[in-house]
Amino acid sequence: MSTEDKRIRELAHQIWESEGKPHGEDARHWEMARKLAEAEALTPSKPKAAAKPKTAPKPTPKAKPAAPAASKPVPPAAKKPAAPKKPKS
Repeated sequence: MSTEDKRIRELAHQIWESEGKPHGEDARHWEMARKLAEAEALTPSKPKAAAKPKTAPKPTPKAKPAAPAASKPVPPAAKKPAAPKKPKS
């Protein structure tokens, strides 16, 4: 079995599964898979990105010191009343 036939078989199986595994649709799935494999073969693959020159890493800015805790008042947590539970029937 050729690589192309294996790819068609994989695609046909994926199509079959995606349609809920129907019976009697194998010829249609195979034809759809064949067309997909053909389109894949005609689509040019993405060219590999050119190697970027290595440079020294940029220094990261230093973090600002944290403000003292007493400088900002913290508001009390707002509490929501619990929603009433529905009775079980």
